[in-house]
Amino acid sequence: MKLNFQKDLLPHLLGVAIFYLLIVFYFSPLIFDGKVIFQGDILQWEGSAKEVLDYREKTGEQALWTNSMFGGMPAYFISLEFPGDITNALVKVLTLGLPHPINGLFFGMLAMYILLLSFRVRPIFAIAGAIAFAFNTFNLLSLEAGHNAKIWAVCLIPLILAGIHLAFERKRILGAALLALGLLLQLKFNHLQITYYTLIVSVIYVLVRLIFHWKKDGIADLGKILAFLTLGALLAVGGNIGRLATALEYSPYSTRGQATLETESSGLDREYAFSWSNGKLETLTLLIPDFYGGGSQTPLPDNSASEKALRANGIDAAQINGFVKKAPTYWGDQAFTGGPIYGGAILVFLAILGIWAAPKESLYTFGAIIIFSLLLSWGKNLAWFNYALFDILPGYNKFRAVSMALGVTLFAIPVLGMISLDRLIQKGELKPLYLAGGIVAGLTFILAVASGAFFRFEAPVDTNLPEWLASAMRTDRKAMLSASAWKSFGFIIAGVALVFLKLKGKISDLVLGGGLIVLIAVDLISVNRQYLNSESFQANPSRQYFAETPAEKEIAQDSDYFRVLSLTEGLTQGARTSYRFYSLGGYHGAKLRRYQDLIDYQLQSEIQDFVSKAQEGNFDWEGISVINMLNTKYLIAGQDANSVFENPAANGAAWIPSEIVPVQSNEEEITEIGEIDTQTQATVNTEEFGDIAAGSGSVTLASQSPNELRYSVAMEKAGLVVFSEIHYPKGWKATIDGAEQDILRVNYLLRGLEVPTGSHEVVFTFEPSNYYATKTPMIIFQYLILASLLAGIFITYKQENESSQ
Repeated sequence: MKLNFQKDLLPHLLGVAIFYLLIVFYFSPLIFDGKVIFQGDILQWEGSAKEVLDYREKTGEQALWTNSMFGGMPAYFISLEFPGDITNALVKVLTLGLPHPINGLFFGMLAMYILLLSFRVRPIFAIAGAIAFAFNTFNLLSLEAGHNAKIWAVCLIPLILAGIHLAFERKRILGAALLALGLLLQLKFNHLQITYYTLIVSVIYVLVRLIFHWKKDGIADLGKILAFLTLGALLAVGGNIGRLATALEYSPYSTRGQATLETESSGLDREYAFSWSNGKLETLTLLIPDFYGGGSQTPLPDNSASEKALRANGIDAAQINGFVKKAPTYWGDQAFTGGPIYGGAILVFLAILGIWAAPKESLYTFGAIIIFSLLLSWGKNLAWFNYALFDILPGYNKFRAVSMALGVTLFAIPVLGMISLDRLIQKGELKPLYLAGGIVAGLTFILAVASGAFFRFEAPVDTNLPEWLASAMRTDRKAMLSASAWKSFGFIIAGVALVFLKLKGKISDLVLGGGLIVLIAVDLISVNRQYLNSESFQANPSRQYFAETPAEKEIAQDSDYFRVLSLTEGLTQGARTSYRFYSLGGYHGAKLRRYQDLIDYQLQSEIQDFVSKAQEGNFDWEGISVINMLNTKYLIAGQDANSVFENPAANGAAWIPSEIVPVQSNEEEITEIGEIDTQTQATVNTEEFGDIAAGSGSVTLASQSPNELRYSVAMEKAGLVVFSEIHYPKGWKATIDGAEQDILRVNYLLRGLEVPTGSHEVVFTFEPSNYYATKTPMIIFQYLILASLLAGIFITYKQENESSQ
């Protein structure tokens, strides 16, 4: 088969060029000016990962444990690399060298383009659908927040489904290879919640496919296809076996795993998991972005009702300016939102068009994905449904922020929309166009002219405002909805007009597709610019955010080994302290369960009591016994040097208690550690570790690195030594003079060892077998995926060539 450049290559090259240029246009400050996006979560990650990154740069080795936050935890979910891993190089090649994280959006367009082509959608329409998918506000808002792994995981869904679809379309090897490649990269980015949603998407597709084709294709043939897909999935798992093995090892001991305290349930707390649930009516932001007022802090237009009210009440000009730039316009069900979830009014119209125009199989597949993902996103607002899934679906109770399911909704809408458009053009029917256009345009028109008849535009935040200002805000929210609805109405009418002209033979596919590309790009970019714009780019936000304060300079003079408690940052809301010091706090969605228990049952109350007394001039260092056992030498109460307080009662790196307090349960132990003097007493769960004797002597820390600690111990009497290090039962090994010794868990979450009389060297090393045993097999699987992809391309080309002759 001889390739026709104009027909077989040019459309695809143009598509890739358009995708690349769109990324360059939107993110030009990043590409040309060397700026970066100010991403709050990424700044927190930088703080938490600093020790790991510095150790890797200095030694060339991987820090598998970090002491930088929460007293210490595995580094698996912070920054984990494997020698020989080719996935980073793959990403660079596949995204044509675009920088992270915007390369994810480029790849999302590329993947969606491939998926739509696999459904035989015309290239020009596929380009439009790909742009709509990548530039929806879900992705751009996630980018602004720093949820880079989530963006990549979502943008890989089309490639994974393209592989599955191609396998069912008789391209088994190519399909399995694409599935393997997509899943390999998705698992690499380690956003398991999106991978879970991807599994749901895949199951829906396969079930519908089996229902439609089991008689025609036969059970045996379908079985072969499923076998190839299973092999592709196994290759992807093998290519990430190191990441998955360490994650599976860690999960049971994290907040996503089994409860430690006997009275608590496993997994995430239901209220916490569903705290970010999309409102049912908030679904309409898919069609009208400002239906619920945009984001929680949204700029108001000039001469808004709120601005006029503030002026009329004599408010200072600077205060007026500050208010209108960050006005509380959002009046939806969520506690906070960065902005609306919007994927383009034209795409919603085209998806609705599918009810009459799409092939039944595509309608049922992507219609089911849209509906099911919307139901998931409603969370606690559809409690009977989602609470049941939370309790029944395996692993589903490990995830939170169920509104994230809207990323799947915004994947399925452009797929169904472009398939529907392509089929409509094939059939040349006008009735589906009239029905879909009438319904969607009619709804936007009604909301544009009469929204005040249906809604009151009240928000919980209004109770904090004087009534005259709250009333003005309600007027502004109504105006925002109306203006946004008119805008959506205009885009829908323009889209309908283009399709109508094509059906009447007045314009070509190229003009229709080109017109839709322009309309969709203008629509989505204009909305996204409200939330991710030139002000979002900074030359070096890290330098400013992590600039050393006088308080930190004061502490940095101490070269000893210790931990720091920041009273300004809190225990779970930031990792700035972790950038320079070993911290009691941090920022992570899956901390160790026992440490979370310690925060909830001891640390929070100790901090509150200490601060309350300190404000009265009483620094009760002896009263913070749990904080002391974590070797907390310094407390920070501000940025100035005089806001640093040295703790004279910190227990140090290790100590030898003179009394053992036996306990029989976790509940008893976490209560007991708040009542004992942790310097002289230690709790031991005798049900797990038996009777342990108290000893006497001295212990000093000789050296310390992320993966190893060495101590010199001189025991006058054999017994327990307590180490101010977090106990983790997988990977840590202890030796006394080279002989391995069982590590005890004491004081609910610290490490302990029974040490005999005399002078000894105690060494703790972190050598998790799941990391070291999987390194080589993982790389082999990655190369097998590449080989299978090349084989799939070659075989498919050969088959196409033979069939055309």
